[in-house]
Amino acid sequence: MTTNHEQDAELARVHYLPTHRPDSDPVESGTEVLEGEIITDADYRALQREKAKQRYALYRQDALTVYRGVKTAATHQVTKSAGKAVLAAGVTTVQGVESWAKRAWDASTMGVYRRQIKAAEAMGDREALAEWTERKEAAAERRHQRLKDLPGVAFGVAKVLLGSLAGCVALTLLVGIFVQLSGSGAFIDVITGVLSAIRWIFTAIAVAWTPFLMALPVFVLLAAYREGRKRGQSPAWLATAREADLDAAIDETTIARALEALRIPQITAYLKQGLPLQYLTTARADGRGTHAVIRLPAGVTAEKIARRRADLATGLHRLAKEVWPTTGSEAGILDLWVADKGALAEGAGPYPLLSDGLVDVFKGVPFGKTLRGTPISAPLMERNTITGGMPGQGKSSAARVIMAGAALDPTAELRIYVPDANFDFEAFKPRCSRYVMGAEDEKIEQILADLRQLHAEVQARGELLIKFEVPAVTRELASKNVGLHPLFCLLEEAHVAIQHPKHGKEISKLLVDIVRLGRKRGIHMLVSTQAPTKDSMPRDVTRNCSNGIAFAVGDHVANDALLGQGAYAAGHRATELIPGTDKGTAVVKGFTGERSDIVQVYFLDVSRDNDQVTPIIERAMAAIEQDGRGLPGGDRPAPQIEAPVSRDLLEDLDEVLGDDPIPAAKVAPLLSALAPDWPPYQGLTGTRLCAELAKVGVKVPSSKNRYPIDPVTIREALAAAAIEDLDENE
Repeated sequence: MTTNHEQDAELARVHYLPTHRPDSDPVESGTEVLEGEIITDADYRALQREKAKQRYALYRQDALTVYRGVKTAATHQVTKSAGKAVLAAGVTTVQGVESWAKRAWDASTMGVYRRQIKAAEAMGDREALAEWTERKEAAAERRHQRLKDLPGVAFGVAKVLLGSLAGCVALTLLVGIFVQLSGSGAFIDVITGVLSAIRWIFTAIAVAWTPFLMALPVFVLLAAYREGRKRGQSPAWLATAREADLDAAIDETTIARALEALRIPQITAYLKQGLPLQYLTTARADGRGTHAVIRLPAGVTAEKIARRRADLATGLHRLAKEVWPTTGSEAGILDLWVADKGALAEGAGPYPLLSDGLVDVFKGVPFGKTLRGTPISAPLMERNTITGGMPGQGKSSAARVIMAGAALDPTAELRIYVPDANFDFEAFKPRCSRYVMGAEDEKIEQILADLRQLHAEVQARGELLIKFEVPAVTRELASKNVGLHPLFCLLEEAHVAIQHPKHGKEISKLLVDIVRLGRKRGIHMLVSTQAPTKDSMPRDVTRNCSNGIAFAVGDHVANDALLGQGAYAAGHRATELIPGTDKGTAVVKGFTGERSDIVQVYFLDVSRDNDQVTPIIERAMAAIEQDGRGLPGGDRPAPQIEAPVSRDLLEDLDEVLGDDPIPAAKVAPLLSALAPDWPPYQGLTGTRLCAELAKVGVKVPSSKNRYPIDPVTIREALAAAAIEDLDENE
């Protein structure tokens, strides 16, 4: 059998009405007619109209049945939700009364002190144990003293009441006597007036007493309900759809429940004993959210909680990106910050210099906002910066924001190198004294030539510092146009250039020297990479970058490469950022006095339909024109790329071979020694050498797998090539 509710649900699932009913006419249904009567077209049309009316009536009946089923199901749902709401209110009220009872019991038995003492014993914290024991003894002594003083207090209150009554009587007598002697009235009239006032007061109390007694239970229930809302939590099965959207207040109780829901054995066992969590900082408003610092039970590290950030967020009724658990001053101290619901949805907000304003790079450039909503600037002078993370998480956007800020200082020179087919920085091109974009070999060679020139400039600026007798570039020197202006160089996708098979080693060496020596000389190197590993990024580069910007990374190696050695172990972890969810959010070092900060980075769009960078560059160019000194670094000629050296394999073989054939495996090292800088000879093997000779028409015989190269064959090939050249010239 099906219940009424199931029948209602079945009716509500009807999505269409039938095209015909089972008892429809056999002519319509396609059944073969064996007997019949010939009728006219008019009669046939009339018959069809009559049947259409009957069918409409049946359809209407079906539609009404569906409507009633849906209406019944909807009404049932409303009734169910209303019932849940009433029951939840009742449970909450009972929880409020229970909370009052517990608090009264705690007050009478010093339960707060007992639990803290028990918790300190469980944690093995002797200092806390001694402190709470001393507090309990002091509280017991104060209570004992209050009990001893109680009779005296009661006697004092009685004296005050009697004294007040005697004073009122005396005052009444004096007023009556004064009235009698002055002749303005009789003594008895004063007494009568006072008694009438007293009777009126008692009458008013008697009239108000009954409504007060009737309303008192309602007020008590409301107070109990509010207490239950603060201290208790209704069962999940009583939650209604409307309550799912309500924000949950973040307090000590909510945090304790969320931690308990993680089902970590040590926390579960600790809370089952009735022990409270120790809050070094109680939950309190902090910017756009709530901040608390908790000492976790023994055996539980803050790292273990941080790894389950998404699970913790569900217990706090927040999105994963709105909950930030990190390690405090000790491994067992959880530093927890929880955003107000929806507070982080807008990110850092609009870039503050989008429409107007200039920058002094000596004071830093706008970068983003901390999770608490505080604007944060990126310090640049006497710094180098490395930014990295998984693809699509915001590292290039962070580089754009920094370079846009630098562009708004008219004294700053910009150089941007992008060894990739990446158009994210094309809008900066008019503002740059050097701009290279592309992954072709000639582009990498241009980047190498520019870095050589930059390396030479580092040395030249060192001599200028000696000349002006200053340890580092100052704002005053930077503004004097003496060759010490701020210079910002961005190497985007740096790993591509560093891992280039031909020029990577030299680029890597130049980068190391530039970041080591350039910062005091007004040169800021900004390196952006997806893969900050030992193979793709020299360690001496990462070690000399004071600013680290880490978006979501995959492991502790990349984390420490961006944030400094030991950052992961100390709890400063970009590995806890969730790719996609935390897009645009980074862990940064070196920006403030804190070891690290979690920052939502400003976003500057470079898409064609919403280009936000070009107006900034136009404003920067206008400021440079108004300054009158021209584009910084624009008067310096670009370095020339050295023409590649060409070598002839046959001529080199003629030089290294004697008179006797030599196995190819032994000839290859001779060529490498002849021209060690020639890339084709680096790592040359006998097999590869034979393949190269085959390309120029020289076949090397196997001869028992020795593949001897005969100098006579090589010289004959050279002679044939020379004769061919002569014929072509003629």
